[in-house]
Amino acid sequence: MTKSPESPRTQRECYGTAAPGAYGDAMKRVVVWGTGFVGKMVIAEIVDHPGFELVGVGVSSADKDGRDAGEICGLEPLGITATRDIDALIALRPDALVHYGPTAAHADANIEVIGRFLRAGIDVCSTAMTPWVWPAMSLNPPGWIEPITQACAEGGASCFTTGIDPGFANDLFPMTLMGLCSRVRRVRASELLDYTNYEGDYEFEMGIGCEPDYRPLLEHRDILIMAWGATVPMIAHAAGIELDEITTTWDKWVTDTPRRTVKGVIEPGRVAAVRFTINGVYRGETRIQIEHVNRIGRDAAPDWPSGTQDDVYRVDIDGTPSISQETAFRFTDGSGRDAATAGCLATGLRALNAVPAVNDLPPGWVTALDLPLIPGTGTIR
Repeated sequence: MTKSPESPRTQRECYGTAAPGAYGDAMKRVVVWGTGFVGKMVIAEIVDHPGFELVGVGVSSADKDGRDAGEICGLEPLGITATRDIDALIALRPDALVHYGPTAAHADANIEVIGRFLRAGIDVCSTAMTPWVWPAMSLNPPGWIEPITQACAEGGASCFTTGIDPGFANDLFPMTLMGLCSRVRRVRASELLDYTNYEGDYEFEMGIGCEPDYRPLLEHRDILIMAWGATVPMIAHAAGIELDEITTTWDKWVTDTPRRTVKGVIEPGRVAAVRFTINGVYRGETRIQIEHVNRIGRDAAPDWPSGTQDDVYRVDIDGTPSISQETAFRFTDGSGRDAATAGCLATGLRALNAVPAVNDLPPGWVTALDLPLIPGTGTIR
């Protein structure tokens, strides 16, 4: 059933009327698209979650099509066959598609999948298209925005994109802390991570492991802002200001010793750390800043910022009062999984846990500014 802008469901209808500890009436039926690094982890968490029922799994690769989703994810068989058939997944009439597709480098494929669910009246919560964290960002290509706007209107559905970067670490955390201040002179959200065990792509994108004269993709101003800077104009909008401009900086640190990573060895003379910023300038001064410091080894680029712990997301507010907050994602279950993996799981679960709230909103684009507090129904059990 599609949503009507005139009569959105009440919070009671959205979250159910079950007594505390009883989640049957509140259970949300979801289809998960994507069984990559994040999708696999989230599916494993849904299996015994009292608030969600996994009814379908979508994949894009032929070698996964037709296989049991549990087998793909390293679990016991789930009795759910992964499929590339979008129509078959839509026919399941889930409450939402939870989409863990590829990055915006595969925008056309993401728009095709997400748009079809939206046109069918099915809400979408996704991590894939990070520029959609703030759809109003001027650098978003019209061809990325208009099809989704139209699909939401046609189906009466909502589309929400989160992510750890950009995402709650760079919008929810700083904006929540700004609400404790009377005045903010500068707010900075920083990612301070050791990439030694990180298996994702960073060579072409960041130039880590490359010669220092190589100019990586994200060193280009507009690409960096479009990829990871959407939270800067979002925060400005939330604070009621209009930025003069958005600028960027990019610095590299070259190692003089070999550095082993999970992906191989970075030889001396190559880049082993990068530091970049995306800066919202207001009245001639940087007032909003997104910062990344990504290293290979804790001792790399020793003069650059670090957290009081390793692998943290940090918010610093110079204001009245000034506030500093560090957030560390960790596994304490004895699995041995590292901090980067914990952060990736948190990214995926933010999208999943947002489903009930997104279901309760009128059709259209959804951002962090539209969502209520999401405490994670069913997480304490």
